[in-house]
Amino acid sequence: MTYRTKTYLYEKIAATLRQQIASGELQPGDRLPSVRDIGEQWGCTPGTVSRAYSLLAEEGLVTSYQGGGTRVTEPENKAARPSWQWATLINRAEQYLLEAISSGHSPAQAEAALAVAIARWRELAQQAPVTAVDPSTPAPHTLRFIGSHDLLIEFVARLLHEANPDAQMDVEYAGSLGGLMALAQGAADLAGVHLWDGETDTYNAPFVRRVLPGRPLWLVGLAYRALGLVVPPGNPQNLSGLADLAKPGVTLVNRQSGSGTRVWLDWQLQAAGIETTAVAGYDHVVTTHLQVARAVADGNATAGLAIAAAGAAFGLDFIPLTRERYDLVIPQALWENQAVQTLVYLIRGDHFRTAVAALEGYDPVEEPSVSIIT
Repeated sequence: MTYRTKTYLYEKIAATLRQQIASGELQPGDRLPSVRDIGEQWGCTPGTVSRAYSLLAEEGLVTSYQGGGTRVTEPENKAARPSWQWATLINRAEQYLLEAISSGHSPAQAEAALAVAIARWRELAQQAPVTAVDPSTPAPHTLRFIGSHDLLIEFVARLLHEANPDAQMDVEYAGSLGGLMALAQGAADLAGVHLWDGETDTYNAPFVRRVLPGRPLWLVGLAYRALGLVVPPGNPQNLSGLADLAKPGVTLVNRQSGSGTRVWLDWQLQAAGIETTAVAGYDHVVTTHLQVARAVADGNATAGLAIAAAGAAFGLDFIPLTRERYDLVIPQALWENQAVQTLVYLIRGDHFRTAVAALEGYDPVEEPSVSIIT
């Protein structure tokens, strides 16, 4: 498993301010806190803060004024023509791709980074995940996905539609158990799960057999993911494991009941003899990994259980606790469906596997990535 070896403090400061600008907390023309104030807040030197401000200025997000501090950049031409705006957007996208490739990244890695950025943007804007194409013009081959949240799902949906314009995925995040129940009720075509079974120390298959007994199903390995605690930059409470969640001053943001993350957490707390009532914030629940990371980044919690990539998207520190497997569950009755076969082909391809490896805390599933459960 690979992790980014180091994130510099100035990058974390820039990421926090970038998030505040993206969410609208800082509006165009607003003055940023002084270098001294930010330095005191983060416990760093003025030079570190200045470097963060310079990074944001290079991105065009802030502008420094002599005697007027640093402010969020205001558009020079608010009435710009749509054609000019579109051309500018394309140029910026091309610049991003060229910079990524010139830095040694592959196109698949650049796409993976863009997928995470879009997912974080939607979270900041409090928008629900969208389908791969406009739902007002439904495709003849629509796969209904219900299951656990993962940063790769909407990326896969886009790849599917690009490879087969007649196919699309409708995406709904309802937790791993919610996905299996939707399959049982015929409300979904495929589910996304990462359910750890403490009795067998394995993922997914035991739960699939319990919830869908006697149903022939395929498990398609999507990825391995690093799961752990996301904490504020610098880990100010010096947390090292789940036992620290019961310490005074630690406030958890939890996942909803039925999610794979919650199943794993509850089992581990019980095994360690930690009562849930001893964990402050245990009843504060959200439905995605990005929402966990955002709660910590916003200061609404001091720790949360999430995948490494979600924490990295918000500039948080990550304490790895386990490695989990995320699978797609597909009924055998749909296995020969053209859209399903295209989806499986893409997941097993080098392009997708390269993108998976580029994500923080992710690893591709080793071959074979498909198995059947009866």
